[in-house]
Order: sequence, then C-alpha cells, then structure tokens
Amino acid sequence: MSDTHLITLLSDFGLSDVYVGVMKGVIAQINPALKIIDLTHQIPPQNIAAAQFNLLNAYPYFPTGTVHVGVVDPGVGGARRSIAIQLEDGFLVGPDNGIFTGLLLQKTVLQAVELTHTEYWRVRQPSNTFHGRDIFAPVAAHLASGVPFGQLGQPIDPTTLVKLSIADPTPNATGYLGHVQYIDRFGNVITNIPGKIVENKKWAIALGRHTIPGCRTYSEVSASKPLALVGSHGWVEIAVNGGDAHFQLRLNWNAPVQVVLSPD
Repeated sequence: MSDTHLITLLSDFGLSDVYVGVMKGVIAQINPALKIIDLTHQIPPQNIAAAQFNLLNAYPYFPTGTVHVGVVDPGVGGARRSIAIQLEDGFLVGPDNGIFTGLLLQKTVLQAVELTHTEYWRVRQPSNTFHGRDIFAPVAAHLASGVPFGQLGQPIDPTTLVKLSIADPTPNATGYLGHVQYIDRFGNVITNIPGKIVENKKWAIALGRHTIPGCRTYSEVSASKPLALVGSHGWVEIAVNGGDAHFQLRLNWNAPVQVVLSPD
C-alpha cells in the first residue's frame, strides 16, 4: 500500500466527543500509513451550507488525488444516498445531501457511485447514526489505499447528485445584490459576491441607512469600525476592525447585501 493518497476530514462533530478520533482509528485499522488532515470539525451542527462553503474553499490547496470526506449529515440513516465522486483532480466521499454543491458546480465529475458494496464498509450492518465511522471513513481509506473507484458501489448519474440552491448575485441600478453565505469564527460575514466584481473599482456596502466602505485591508478604518473587503477566499466580506461584524451589525445567514459601485 505504498501508493497512497491523502485524506481530509470535515464534519460538525466538534472536538468534545470521540467521533473524530474514532473515524481516524477506523482509517488506521485499514491502512495506518495513510496521512489524514482535519479541515475542520467545527461546522455549525447540521449546517450543510457551511460545510460545502468550507470544503469548496479548502479543496484547491490539496494535491491531486486527495480523498475528501465530508460528514455533515442530518439525514443519516434515512433515504439519502451514501456516495463517492471522482472529480478531475480528486475524490469526494460523504452523504448525497448537497455538501459537495460548490465543487459539483465548478468541477468536472468523471464518475459517481452509490456506496453499496459493503465489503468496503466497516461492518455490513452500519449504525443508523454514524455513517462517518461505518461507511465514509472505511471507504475513504480503501480508496486512498488504491482500491479502484468503480469497485466501491453502483454507478449513478452525476446529474442526479443533490445540489443546494445557491443563487448568484444579481445586478441592479446601483451595483449588485447578494446575500450572506457564511459567517466565520471571527464574525466576518462572507457574501456570495465575487471579489472580481469590485476589482479596481470604488465601492461600498449599503446596509440599511449605513454605508460601509470598500477597503483593501482592515487597517484602513479605525478600531471597532466596520469595513468591507475581498477576503482570502475571493468573496466580498463585511468585517469589523478588531471586532465581530456578525454581532455588531446583526447580520445573519442569507441576509441580503447590496454592493454599491461608484460611477467611473
């Protein structure tokens, strides 16, 4: 098993319980030589949209052939499919519930399977509440260890894979109207408005009666003052210099955000 791939793990399990460690133990039982990287286990519970956002933004920084396991799975044990997806440059393993939406919209799917071949599960009768342990972790370990992708299950039509409804920002008379798609642990409010829309332009965020200036860095405003800028992920975000924009501005998930572009 010398020709192995990297595995990443993303979940909403947190770190207070043993769930993450157990998944790693299952992988190690199959192939202790595999390298595992934790993307995050602090996704808000059952928040599939947050999971897909984080996975989408982490994916480009890993080697070709990496196996990415995503387990934010409020439908575990129900009718949703357990799947694996082969992209042009990596693999995805997890529930078919929209967790892979961003990557499915950006990448070419070479093939997809429903994980029906129980010889690659930990047990043939998995827990109804912990598919991360009994299906996804062992499948990822086998895949990363060289098991051919097609052996993992029955082929499925990639067009049937579940995708979240993610609206694009829409142009209007003053700029673009988008919405909040993610809030990070610093309270930075990340919109679905691509940074290229404001590139080389003078711009601001209109928030009620307030105008938040578009900046390049946090230091362009005084401490505790709000600003907007393009984050490292490439999206327009709203922040507070040294503070928490989510708390201070009372901006929540899916809230509308108006980018105002100044005339040239």
